[in-house]
Formats: sequence, structure tokens, C-alpha cells
Amino acid sequence: MIGRDFLRRATTPAMYVALLVLWELSVGTFDVPSWILPAPTLIVATAISWAPDLIYNSYITIAETLVGFLLALVLSLPLAIMIAFTVVLRQLLYPILLALQSIPKVALAPLVILWLGVGTAPKVVVVILVSFFPILVNVVAGLEAVPKPMLDLMHSLKASEAAIFRRVRAPFATPYLFTGCKIAITFAVIGAVIGEFVAAQEGLGYMIIISTAQSLTPLAFAAIILLTFISIGFFYAVEFLERRFVTWHL
Repeated sequence: MIGRDFLRRATTPAMYVALLVLWELSVGTFDVPSWILPAPTLIVATAISWAPDLIYNSYITIAETLVGFLLALVLSLPLAIMIAFTVVLRQLLYPILLALQSIPKVALAPLVILWLGVGTAPKVVVVILVSFFPILVNVVAGLEAVPKPMLDLMHSLKASEAAIFRRVRAPFATPYLFTGCKIAITFAVIGAVIGEFVAAQEGLGYMIIISTAQSLTPLAFAAIILLTFISIGFFYAVEFLERRFVTWHL
């Protein structure tokens, strides 16, 4: 039993290691130039030599991501409540928000930077635009997913709407909120990088643009891999908070 459990846990890391070894051997065997596809060992060596720059620019991207995500969370929650309980606002705002979500953020980012200038603010706004909608939609769905018999029971007990919201709707919608947050936080990293691609002088997105322009492909790969780990870390951080605070659902 213990052996089977160990094999199951070791399978995924072993696959990753095998892929890295295959990557390393393929690059060496076919003599692929490093500016096209660098070997994993070269990427690691480059990441070590550029560690101070990578750490600093990671801090910039993380800060933009967190600020934008938290602002999106603060803005989306009251709006989701209003949309869920007000038919007029739902009919008026939902199509507008859906249209805004449908616009490619890569196309919208240059306009945001044109309006707000080069700096942190436009990147944060792009992060908000990217991560706002998943939180909003999931919270609205959670508020509307309360079973009708449960609401009828609360009404039969003469509970006020505020009490129903606090004791039934909010707890029921909280798992939906965390689902939206897990989607939004990964989108937030993408939004920060989009903003840095368009106009920036720091951040991992800026490093990718500069390194590819100078054919420093190993550095670009190092920044991309670092972004991947940041995104995964944020996702599991939100999942940890969900397990910590939504114990009744788990």
C-alpha cells in the first residue's frame, strides 16, 4: 500500500524530470542554437547570473499583480451583489461588462497607457480589467445558487433580507468567490505582463521583451519560467485560503 502511494506521488515529478532530460539531450544532439532553444542547464545558469535583476523585476510584477487583483476584488464584490439583487442593474450593466470582457486586453492596453501614461497605474488598470470579470460572474452565480427551499425556510422564520444574506447567501456564495479568485489571480499575472509588454521599464514582461530583442533567449526563458511559478504560487495561495476559511464546503 505504501509502495503504491509512493509510486503515485513520484510519477508526476519523474515525468517532469524525464521531459527536462529529453529537452537537454535533444538540444545537444541536434546542436540547436541557444538563441532558438536554450538547454535547461543554460537557462538555470543564466537565471543564476541574472538573479538580482530577475528578483527585482519579479517584485515589480508581483506588486502590480497583487494591487490590481485586490482592487478588482474590492470593485467586483459590491457590484456583484447589486447585479444579483437588482434586475434593472443586471439588465443595464451585465451586457456592458460582458462587452468589456470580450475586448482583447492586448488591444486595450495601449489605450490605457495612452490615457494614464507610462508607470505603475496603467499596468494595475490592465490587471483589474483582466481579473475583474471572473470574480464578478462567480459571485453572482453563487448568490443566485441558493436552493429555493432554504430561502423559503428563512422567510417562514420571518428572517430579514439582511439576515438571509448574512446566514445563507454569503456562506453559499463564498466557495464561488474563491473559484473566481483562483481564475482571476492567474489572469492577473497575464494582465501585468501585457501591460509591461506595451510600455514599461521594469518587470518580468519588460525583461522578456528586452532579452528577446537582444537574442538573450535563455534569459527570456528564465523570466517566463519565473512567471509560471509566480502564477502557480498565487493559485495555490488562494486555494490555501479557501481551505482555511471555507471549511463547511470542503
